[in-house]
Amino acid sequence: MSEHSHQPCPFTSCGSSDAFSWNTDGFGKCHACDGGYPSKRQTFDWSQDKYPVSGNKEYEMSVTNFTPKRIEDVSDGKYANMRSITSKTMEDFGVLTYGDRQEYVYPSGGIKVRNIQEKGFYAKGGFKGDELFGMNLFTAGSAKMVTITEGELDALSVAQILKSSYTNPVVSLPSATPSKKLWENCSDWLSSFDKIILSVDYDDAGNALADRVSKLFPNKVYRVDHRPYKDANDFLQAGKSADFKSAWWNARKYTPENVMNSTQDFLSLYKDTPEHQYIPTGIQALDDKILGLMQGHFTVIKAPTGIGKTEIMRYLEYNMLQREVPIAAWHLEETKLRSLLGLVSYECNDNLTRRDLIDEKGAEDQVVDAIGKLTKDENFYQFYLSDGQGADDLIDQIRYFSVACGVKFVFFEPIQDVLVGSSDDSKEQMLADLSVRLSKLSAELNVGIVTIAHTNDDGQMKYCRMIGQRASVIIDLKRDKDADDLKERNTTYLSIEKNRPCSEEGNAGMMRFNTETFTLSEVI
Repeated sequence: MSEHSHQPCPFTSCGSSDAFSWNTDGFGKCHACDGGYPSKRQTFDWSQDKYPVSGNKEYEMSVTNFTPKRIEDVSDGKYANMRSITSKTMEDFGVLTYGDRQEYVYPSGGIKVRNIQEKGFYAKGGFKGDELFGMNLFTAGSAKMVTITEGELDALSVAQILKSSYTNPVVSLPSATPSKKLWENCSDWLSSFDKIILSVDYDDAGNALADRVSKLFPNKVYRVDHRPYKDANDFLQAGKSADFKSAWWNARKYTPENVMNSTQDFLSLYKDTPEHQYIPTGIQALDDKILGLMQGHFTVIKAPTGIGKTEIMRYLEYNMLQREVPIAAWHLEETKLRSLLGLVSYECNDNLTRRDLIDEKGAEDQVVDAIGKLTKDENFYQFYLSDGQGADDLIDQIRYFSVACGVKFVFFEPIQDVLVGSSDDSKEQMLADLSVRLSKLSAELNVGIVTIAHTNDDGQMKYCRMIGQRASVIIDLKRDKDADDLKERNTTYLSIEKNRPCSEEGNAGMMRFNTETFTLSEVI
């Protein structure tokens, strides 16, 4: 006659979850592996692959004084001191303790073993990690809600905390990164509940897990806000069970980070999104079309070589500084001093782009004064990339200027030369990737990014058309460098090829270069 039947088999080579029994005569028998144990009063190392079998005198003679440490024999106090989990909770979930290890029996009989002292885990009994711990204890659809945790102890903690007020299924994943097979095996069972409540850590693994589950079970997933604690067991150990209950009952519906669904999501979008401010360019015809350069957008100025793209950009930079807008600028095709003196020429309305001209005109004091005016509010940052630096470094620089310096616009040119040294074959993909990153970065940081792109003879972006596809605004420049008339030869025509924010396209005015002052001005 059996007393303690349907218990997990303790032998490594078996791992059955319910086939082991102790009989009234003291003999233990597993009906799955046929393994037997001669007496409760003897001891044996359960972790060994070999075990005593009834009638095997060699094994029977090797064991003495056996007292199995089953969960019912362990006081609450031991578990309270460890993780505040009671023996009753352990027993409800079939968790057995042998010395310094705990065994979590999964539905198919595989066992995940936890070393209490070393805090390590190992598997036995055919454990595969493709099912949920505790799943076999609850009938599909038996409640409105099911709670999923990242660890067995957290599942025990949640069950213990909630049981006094509400009984619902609680299960645990075998790890924070469950396999595809697990979701396939458990999908029907999980789908039978109206709500799937996640009690998982607020870390990268927990966030990735929440994203995955929400996509597998759309409109069903809710997440418990653990903060300031790490997990459910931390609440239990801190004596904050009531706080966990409150957080559990107030679990918010979860959607992936890149998905908005609730009214609160959209209200937050409306209230928290920074305004994309337009800054007039100072070119009236251009502003009539695009309203101005816009924060949070990626703008491309395109033209063949020698049309005057750099000077157009410099005009825009100077206009921003006049409006006290913080900017950063990098002109790859000219020296840092030439870039500075180009702005000085606008400030002084005179060609002071070279030291010999400055000396010839006796304009040293004028240049020093102009530099002081341009930089007095520390709104101007000039930067460059060293040899060997590339796209990643440019992205880091822009992020630094925006976050650390409060820069609103970043100007750099030309975009194709950021990848100097790359082969033509690799440039297309690399430029496409860079354009995507710049577009996303401008929106993320609410910073305007303005670059220059060289074009081929057909007017298409050199090396990569994706540059234009990712841009919010494309300003196209044209100039007849061979015109007989000097004014016409120095006149650049602007047109809007793409205008995602405002839709207005077409003619955007003309700018004329003054060869005496080395500055541009709008032709009205």
